Amino acid sequence: MARVRHDDGEPAKAEPAEPAEPAEPKAARSRPLLDGEAGTEEADAEAPGIRPQRFSEYIGQTALKRKLEVFVTAARQRGEPLDHTLLHGPPGLGKTTMAQILAHELGVQIHITSGPAIEHKGVLAGHLTALGEGDVLFIDEIHRLSPTVEESMYSAMEDGRIDLPVGEGSRARTMPFSLAPFTLIGATTRTALLSAPLRERFQILEGIDFYSDAELAKIVQRTAGLLGMPASADGAKEIGRRSRGTPRIANRLTRRVRDFAQVRERDRIEAEDAEYALEQLGIDHQGLDSIDRRLLSAILEQFEGGPVGIEALAATLSEPRDTLEDVYEPFLLQRGFLVRTPRGRQVTRKAKKHLGWSDGRGKGDDGQGELDL
Repeated sequence: MARVRHDDGEPAKAEPAEPAEPAEPKAARSRPLLDGEAGTEEADAEAPGIRPQRFSEYIGQTALKRKLEVFVTAARQRGEPLDHTLLHGPPGLGKTTMAQILAHELGVQIHITSGPAIEHKGVLAGHLTALGEGDVLFIDEIHRLSPTVEESMYSAMEDGRIDLPVGEGSRARTMPFSLAPFTLIGATTRTALLSAPLRERFQILEGIDFYSDAELAKIVQRTAGLLGMPASADGAKEIGRRSRGTPRIANRLTRRVRDFAQVRERDRIEAEDAEYALEQLGIDHQGLDSIDRRLLSAILEQFEGGPVGIEALAATLSEPRDTLEDVYEPFLLQRGFLVRTPRGRQVTRKAKKHLGWSDGRGKGDDGQGELDL
């Protein structure tokens, strides 16, 4: 869990802060993680100097940025908090970054936590009562809120209050507690797991899509420059097209390629340096890593190309089902290496060709048997 440092730390209503001046937004602030705290999905994926702070620095998602800029500008003109916002999409696409940009553009503080970290109503009350006027509360993995906590969120989102228990035993009673106007920004990778009552209380629902190779190349060039090892256009393109459509992966690969280039005493990252480093990292020219190839090979070798159920596949690979569904499958589906059928997952001819499989049951051209894909 990561959130803004609070001076008093008491779970009582914070004095409303002075409304932020629209013309001069202050930077969104959050404290570093404490030992033992669970990090959010993207909180530490990038160094502070690499993470964009404004819409103008954010590369990609043009249509989404255009809409959010309008919503932010309108809210600032009215002097109101931004409407509650839900951002959904696969991991690593920038949901946390976008939340921080929204807070920065609004000129308010952002308090960051995650669904699993809000274990009970008392934790939620501590977060909500610490919010100042117009502040942003960002909850990553919001679909993992417990039902009891989620029910307490309804009144906070709609009526600006939370009911707190007072006393114990037969004298216990519930008192409504007024909250400062705030913006809740939720992020989820599993929209279907979000309950309908909670989902309907968000006024802004936007998805973040995979990035194009060209957009990722721009991100790589920006990151490489900030890391002190500039990347040529060809070098950035090589890293970008192997980054699975995901900025987080692009930034991670840029760091590792930078290491290889530095040890080889390069002045900047060229295509040759990128190819060499990515080969050492086990990432092929299509962006597949060892687990991707193992997943596809398992379907080919043990299930004759599929279809195969996700549970059987997870057991075969000794990987959690959620990891396969949320991390690996989206990219393989998007790039045409895998398809989902009513009976299960099935590899495509493109995957078979990429892995060097013939029309038979194994690699090469032995022609023994037929593989029905």
